[in-house]
Amino acid sequence: MGDMVKRQKIIKLYGVSEHEAINIVGDLTENEDVDIKFISKDNETHIVICASADTEDEAKAIIKPVSRNIKSRFSDIQLNEKNSISLEKTIVKLLEKHELSISTAESCTGGLLSARLINVPGVSEVFKEGIVTYTNKSKRKRLDVSKSTLKKYGAVSKQTAKEMAEGIAFNSDSDVSLSITGIAGPDGGTDEKPVGLVYIGLYVKGKVISEEFHFSGNRRQVREQSVEAALNMLLKYLEEHI
Repeated sequence: MGDMVKRQKIIKLYGVSEHEAINIVGDLTENEDVDIKFISKDNETHIVICASADTEDEAKAIIKPVSRNIKSRFSDIQLNEKNSISLEKTIVKLLEKHELSISTAESCTGGLLSARLINVPGVSEVFKEGIVTYTNKSKRKRLDVSKSTLKKYGAVSKQTAKEMAEGIAFNSDSDVSLSITGIAGPDGGTDEKPVGLVYIGLYVKGKVISEEFHFSGNRRQVREQSVEAALNMLLKYLEEHI
């Protein structure tokens, strides 16, 4: 018998962290016919599917159904096989198209979210303001987060994330806003609120929502995953509701 032929296929994702991708398709790694690896690269997550067989056609045939299964678990927004435009560029183009302005309010991410948006050329047409409110006092003073909310629910909570998003939207007179508050670690976590717990608030023209996320990894990874999730949350909302 000759040497086995090895083939691979790479599926590129935007707005999905490596941790999230593993949670969504990790069960497929139990398939003994293929080797599946997850790689974080810049602002993307790559899922690499590898297979070996006697011929190239046989290797491709093994990979094909696995690839189809993986793709079925992600949205068109998240799938980015052609890698033609970044997540933040897509968002800025949509905001420009619908003539919407945006501002950001961050805590644990320390300005990473606004930096991602500001990296896009021409963002000045839509971006109004980005603010980092790290303490409770600054959240109250700069974003009008109520003292009662902070006392009852804490700085890392769905309620605080919503009020942060509302506060920056109202104070900057923006149509859209994003907020992030969480525990990036390595310290500061509790049984009730562990390291990696993050809440993201989204305000769009009078409607405000908040979602809870749990990320793993070191401090840098938690912060980067938080920003990626926030951008993806915004893009999904714009695609579905605007």
